[in-house]
Amino acid sequence: MKLRFSKMHGLGNDFVVIDAIRQQVDLTPQQVRFLADRHFGVGCDQLLVVERAQRPDVDFRYRIFNADGGEVEQCGNGARCFVRFVIEQGLTDKQEIRVETKSGVITLSAQDDGQVTVNMGVPVFEPARIPFQSDSDAFVQPLDVAGTPVAITAVSMGNPHAVQVVADADAAPVGVQGPLIESHPRFPARVNAGFMQVVDPHHIRLRVYERGAGETLACGTGACAAVVAGIVRNLLESPVRVSTRGGELNIAWAGEGAPVFITGPAVTVFEADIHLE
Repeated sequence: MKLRFSKMHGLGNDFVVIDAIRQQVDLTPQQVRFLADRHFGVGCDQLLVVERAQRPDVDFRYRIFNADGGEVEQCGNGARCFVRFVIEQGLTDKQEIRVETKSGVITLSAQDDGQVTVNMGVPVFEPARIPFQSDSDAFVQPLDVAGTPVAITAVSMGNPHAVQVVADADAAPVGVQGPLIESHPRFPARVNAGFMQVVDPHHIRLRVYERGAGETLACGTGACAAVVAGIVRNLLESPVRVSTRGGELNIAWAGEGAPVFITGPAVTVFEADIHLE
């Protein structure tokens, strides 16, 4: 099977983007893992598949697969790359589009300066909907991580996140605690682990160990989750600049019941064809 694809990134969080509108696409988990492999394939954190809309009130549908081959619900950096892709490929002439994802419909707006703003929807704190096993709906909850007590805020941005505050993002135990939190039994669908350093009420530094991908240079939904967690804990005030290892994102949230808006770049690196068995 021959596939045309684009390699894109949002602040170093990189993607293989495939047009499933103008070509036949039916990927197995093994093929997704091959494409994501940085030695034998193309290399990416996630693979995005662009599909025709399946409902009349949206422009497109897109699916997100992590590097391990598993399909996930949402991706903030991927959403920005998605809108840049469909515009550059001539699939739409709109600057604002509505897109159906596994977790629901999001609205994306492309700007002339290369930045993209995404309405990521309303954050969810209810444990059962994250999903997170807890008898409490407190914003700060204890989590036992291999015998180490960690205070986390659990929130869903269409996908689950566990955010903890650290004194220094560079020194945070991302490589040790990240995989333990990701597969923690209290998160039955696994979870993205965020390590947030508060610089001031409008600025944080952030590292995220992503479910099914490991630590990435940037995580859009992770940035949203971290800012929301900081605001409900009275540590932050909107808007917030999020410094990741790949660059900066801007997050705005008006508070409970309001959607979260993320703004950042989306870049096409190259286009190519690949043959898959």
